[in-house]
Amino acid sequence: MALEEDMVEIQKKVEKRFSNIGKGKYSRIIKMAKRPNQEEYIKVLAITGVGIILLGALGFAIYYIMSGYL
Repeated sequence: MALEEDMVEIQKKVEKRFSNIGKGKYSRIIKMAKRPNQEEYIKVLAITGVGIILLGALGFAIYYIMSGYL
């Protein structure tokens, strides 16, 4: 039963650490946070997609140059 008691103790420590998350220096940020509306979500999705495509293209270009096809 020692393992079970150790796990319970670890669980209590984790819960204690995260119980004050809305009360410290980050409370203002958490209170200001809101769920994005559809327009904001689509904008973030588009920007993220463009970034992924650009990074993929850059990686492919570097691979193409390094493989000696140019």
